[in-house]
Amino acid sequence: MSTETADSEDELRERITNFLRRNFPQIQMHGGSAAIRDLDREAGEVTVMLGGACSGCGISPMTIQAIKSRMTQEIPEIDTVHADTGMDGGSEGMMGGQVSPSFPGEGTSDEGDEGPQAPF
Repeated sequence: MSTETADSEDELRERITNFLRRNFPQIQMHGGSAAIRDLDREAGEVTVMLGGACSGCGISPMTIQAIKSRMTQEIPEIDTVHADTGMDGGSEGMMGGQVSPSFPGEGTSDEGDEGPQAPF
């Protein structure tokens, strides 16, 4: 890798990191973290690792979708964003529809589990 390529990759890493801090301060405010796990400038791909409180958080799939759509709009060098919360051995968030929010009482189960009742 030439020095010029290394400098431009470092600059792109810095822009992605600043993008995450500027657009998603709630990640850190809620005890989570977001970091670049892998960057392939030539392919235009980045993998973002969400950790801390993001692992297991019910809204992390929505956060991942927001990161994916905004980053590809704001940073033209990035075409594809992968995100990993560390759950399920490398889940891609909502990529491919594998993870979606669910609520008590929702679904086709006949078990009658309505979840906890509201106190009102």
